Amino acid sequence: MAGTEFPKGNANLILDLAAAASGAIRFDQLGLSPVALDLGFFTLKWYSLAYLAGILIGYWYLLKLIAQPGSPMARRHADDMIFYATLGIIIGGRLAYVFFYQPEILRNPLDIFKLWNGGMSFHGGAIGVSLGILYMARKEKLSWLRIHDFVACCVPFGLFFGRLANFVNGELWGKETDVPWAIIFPTGGPFPRHPSQLYEAFLEGIVLFLILAFAFWKTRARYKPGMLVGIFLLGYGVFRFGVEYVREADAQLMEFAARTGLHMGQWLCVPMILGGLYLIVTAKGHRVRVEPVAGSASVS
Repeated sequence: MAGTEFPKGNANLILDLAAAASGAIRFDQLGLSPVALDLGFFTLKWYSLAYLAGILIGYWYLLKLIAQPGSPMARRHADDMIFYATLGIIIGGRLAYVFFYQPEILRNPLDIFKLWNGGMSFHGGAIGVSLGILYMARKEKLSWLRIHDFVACCVPFGLFFGRLANFVNGELWGKETDVPWAIIFPTGGPFPRHPSQLYEAFLEGIVLFLILAFAFWKTRARYKPGMLVGIFLLGYGVFRFGVEYVREADAQLMEFAARTGLHMGQWLCVPMILGGLYLIVTAKGHRVRVEPVAGSASVS
């Protein structure tokens, strides 16, 4: 992420003047810290808690979903799914970040394992989870597409907490702006910026969850294989693509954004949007008689 460093003695004065002149909020006056718990010998960061909360709450919600008639998997499969999903998020998210966002890490391959330094990609995590689902479905002879539908409904929890953690960390901020809610981030220079992390938390977390919840509970979308995961891919892709217009590109990718006209995140969203549209359009044709793994009745 592009940023401006100030001499320590002048930093607060410069930020105070910038805040006074623009009427923007100073991030460092919000009392937020990346560290949730510091015992000296052990430090727990909000970013780690965000991943944990997303996985655990997502698992709790998945159990609610598979308790409905016509579920594509049983409780024991959901338990296994947590293991595969966690591996997929960590491995896929980290590798995608290294390859797409910071390939210079490959010069020192051991740095790939330094997760504590930050650097995860949602797109890579999504691919990792999807591969985990494919493996489990093949192993257990389950419908991989319908499992994707159910798991997709749980992903917004992780997105919501992850974006909140980005905000608490004061990272991945937006472009310069004069909106009343603009924030001056310590690493973003003396410029009021969009709190793009909060935009994404709202759209990718809350709004996308509500859309998927409505489709699952109030329509028969879950009986059309591919419909729910298609809605997720389309919704996330559109929301992320749009927010990227007010989000600052990563420092090492500024030249790439200028040369291609789009941020890396937007390019990675294009196949998600196209894939989501395809799944939605073809979902009706995939509909078959659904025999329950959980629940008590067949659903036609």
